[in-house]
Amino acid sequence: MQAVVFEEFGGPEVLTVSDVPEPQAGAGQVRIKVHAAGVNPMDWKIRRGYLQGTFDVTFPATPGVEVAGVVDQAGEGADFAVGDEVVGWAATGSYAEYAIAGNVTRKPAGVTWAQAVGLPVAGETSQRVLDLLGVKSGETLLIHGAAGAVGSVAVQLAVAAGLTVIGTASAGNHDFVRSLGATPVEYGDGLVDRVRAAAPQGVDAAFDTAGKGGLKESIELIGGPERVATIADFGAAELGVAVSSGGDTDPAQVRAGLDAQLAAAAEGKLTVRVAETFGFADAAKAQEISEGGHAQGKLIVQP
Repeated sequence: MQAVVFEEFGGPEVLTVSDVPEPQAGAGQVRIKVHAAGVNPMDWKIRRGYLQGTFDVTFPATPGVEVAGVVDQAGEGADFAVGDEVVGWAATGSYAEYAIAGNVTRKPAGVTWAQAVGLPVAGETSQRVLDLLGVKSGETLLIHGAAGAVGSVAVQLAVAAGLTVIGTASAGNHDFVRSLGATPVEYGDGLVDRVRAAAPQGVDAAFDTAGKGGLKESIELIGGPERVATIADFGAAELGVAVSSGGDTDPAQVRAGLDAQLAAAAEGKLTVRVAETFGFADAAKAQEISEGGHAQGKLIVQP
């Protein structure tokens, strides 16, 4: 089968398209014919070797943890049958024609492949951090990077939970952020004053999805770091801010959350913004955009 691979750590240029052996489903496993693979910051961090010790790599390696596709091979005792449409996390690299499923669930018929593959990581991450912050209906939440793949889902989950949301975004994304139910404010100097003007009632918690600053301002707005969390700024600990990287959530709980989010997407109550879709030959470009941190929504790789 064809897959995107890298045989050394480095920049996007180490990614190539190669013929590799097809994975085979063992007992209790299913193999997925991939229709869409999600691009996430984890992908390029692994490619650069930044996560060695957490995600050890054996070369040649295929990137990708998010997958959506059709089951085409089922091992004995598997929970899914050939022909089932599924979405979730892959146990093998998802930038490939075939991948072994990890933690997956059924894709509703009313959700496209692109919409589906945009939810596993963004949805789990968003809900995990909202739970960490202990936000509740009636409170005001500041979300940094509100127009991004994670930020836009976090905005919608927070609004649905009854929160008032202030979202930082570049000016060109303000209409989109507003369409999600949040009040947009621009990044940069003067952020504290802009947020105070948008939320005169005050801010109760802050969620940084972008890693591009704003933590000190968030602490000032809230009055301390206790209810500030980030998924992207790994210097946050110096400020007393929690860094949430996941990995310890119960798989059944994660699957239940994804089921609920997919149902909301099928009903038109949850929007997944797709920024761009790439073929295998352009996977390096997809990761380069992800690494630059300016993608306006979800980046997807398809066979």
